[in-house]
Amino acid sequence: MGGFTALVGHYGYLGLAVLVLVEGFGVPAPGETAIILAAGYAGHGRLDPFAVAVVAVAAAVVGDSIGYWIGRSGGRPLVLRYGRYVRLTEPRLERMERFMARRGPIVVAAARFVEGLRQLNGVVAGATGMPWPRFLACNAIGAALWVGVWATAGYLVGDHIPAVEATLGRYQWYALAGLVVAGLAWLVLHRTLRHREPGDVGDL
Repeated sequence: MGGFTALVGHYGYLGLAVLVLVEGFGVPAPGETAIILAAGYAGHGRLDPFAVAVVAVAAAVVGDSIGYWIGRSGGRPLVLRYGRYVRLTEPRLERMERFMARRGPIVVAAARFVEGLRQLNGVVAGATGMPWPRFLACNAIGAALWVGVWATAGYLVGDHIPAVEATLGRYQWYALAGLVVAGLAWLVLHRTLRHREPGDVGDL
């Protein structure tokens, strides 16, 4: 184990908190892997599983909140200035703004599970003007679900953590593609049902 993930092995909860927190406002840190590793250590008695979950959720919420206020204070100019480094162009931001306006709470809660969105979720929500209480509530729900999934997985796999890391790296893009396809299918179905004439309801 080396690099960023060594922070978890050397510093325990503090290393976990740092990695999850900084990932929340755009820093490319392995927060997901850190949760799995910390939960694996908890499975061996080196850390407390409940404390791992609490620290990870708190760090995730705080990290995204920092991102939110960065986006809120800097606005679109800040996002567009630095967004090009992560391929967040103005047309993409405009599409995200429209989608956030219609499906903001769902996006915030689900973004934790999508690589790329996880790091920019708070920044974009702040830049697009989502109300802070709504963002905080949805962000906390998403963080709790995200941490719950990966902490449980890490706790259960125990000694097989290296194999799990390799598998995650190998299949993460397939999982992302599946989420995109499912999201597009849902949008198409939603638009189709929305544009049906009232008299067509009986045909369903």
